This record gives sequence, C-alpha cells and structure tokens, in this order.
Amino acid sequence: MTTRIALLGLGEAGTEIGRDLVAAGADVRGYDPKGLVVDGVQSRGSEAEAVADADVVLSMNSSHDALTALTNALPGLRPGTVFAELNTAAPGVKVAVAEAAGEGIDVVDVALMAPVPGKGIRTPMLVSGPAAQRYAEIMTPLGAEVTVQPGPVGEAISRKLLRSVFYKGLAAAVVEALEAGEAAGCADWLRDNISAELAAFDDRTIDRLVEGTHRHARRRADEMAAATDQLVELGVSPRVATAARDLLAELRDAQEGTA
Repeated sequence: MTTRIALLGLGEAGTEIGRDLVAAGADVRGYDPKGLVVDGVQSRGSEAEAVADADVVLSMNSSHDALTALTNALPGLRPGTVFAELNTAAPGVKVAVAEAAGEGIDVVDVALMAPVPGKGIRTPMLVSGPAAQRYAEIMTPLGAEVTVQPGPVGEAISRKLLRSVFYKGLAAAVVEALEAGEAAGCADWLRDNISAELAAFDDRTIDRLVEGTHRHARRRADEMAAATDQLVELGVSPRVATAARDLLAELRDAQEGTA
C-alpha cells in the first residue's frame, strides 16, 4: 500500500523532503500559505484538505506557526494519523501541539539534527513521543534516517536545543572573533589558529574546558574583560565576548563568596 504523506509548509525544507518522498514512491500532497508548490506534490487548498487522507503529516512551517498549522489541520485529521511536528520550536510549543491535537491523533516530536539542504529526507531525525516507533517504521522505508528517543513529545527537540547552545554559540564566537581579526588586520592568522584548535579536540576536551573554566575563573574573567575592551576599540560589537566575561565573573564571585 502506498504511503500517503501530507506536507504543511513547502519552503526550503518542505521542498527538498517532498521531492525525495515523491521519488521514493510516496503519495504526497501539500499546502503552503504562501502558495508555494513542488513538482510531484499534489497541491491542496488548505491544511485541512492536505491532511484529510494522509497517513502521516509533516508540519514544517515555522515555530511561530506550528500551533496554527495544527489548529487549521484539525478538521481534516483522521483518528490514527501520525502528526509529525518538525519545526525547531521550544519543547513547550511541541507539547502544546500534542495537547491541541487531542486523543486519536498521534503527535510525534521530530528534531532535524542537521541542515536539510543537500540531505532532504536523509536528514537525521531524532523522534520522541508515544508514536515515535510507528513514525520510524513508516518513514524509514522511504529513506528517512530516524532515531527513536525514548520519552514524551518535547524530549527530542529539547536535546537538539541543548546541543544548539554549543553549536550555534560556537559559530557566533567564531563569527565575532573573525570580524575582530579582520578589523585588527590578522584575520588569516586567526582563522588558521581557530582551525588548528578545533582540529585538536579529542574526547577529553570537554573536561579540560569545564575544569579550566572553573579553576581559572578569575584570570579568565580579566582576560575576557580585556578582550571585550579591545573589540569595542576595533569597532566590533562584543556580544559573545561580553557574555563570556560575565559568565566567568559570576563563577569568580561565587568561588570568592562575593556574588
């Protein structure tokens, strides 16, 4: 039996995943409030029309529109339909979607663990919720890379967002540092230095970073205060540097009992 899949949201992610699902032999229909269409995906006039005869619904609009998409789809959802919430939203939003769906609709929390462009349906998915295993059984034969995360709706996205604190924070630090390096006339040197440091990471790096941060909080707070001042002098807004300075100062004060 051909799997029937509804896509809510046909932006960049929806387009790539939709094309891959069509190529995999799925019967795909979709709706986008901006009127976007994808070759091979049957265009429907509303969320409710798109989901009316679907086995699985993939909601990929935005975190701000996640609950609205579910609400608009509700009149067309059939009992037993798997409603996959793929937006990068706070865990509370995912829980609200599951609660709004009510009984009979199996909501799963899907966290996309890598950028969709270039990967499409092969983008690694971490999935939680009571119907996570069922989602995996339906989507894996279509080419999806699904890892079931035990726990309720909200567990998968929680783990992704915790990881994002590191990944996106690291990216922000690199962007800020290189902007300052450009202003100081040493961007190439700094880029090579950052690259070498990242390449040297091993399974003990996290322990060294955490232990060193606590042990040397006073000295490092002073160092980041100086770095913050330098960025200001270079005309670069020290957003990341300021945050690092303040965190180290808090650790220092807590250790010295002056918080």
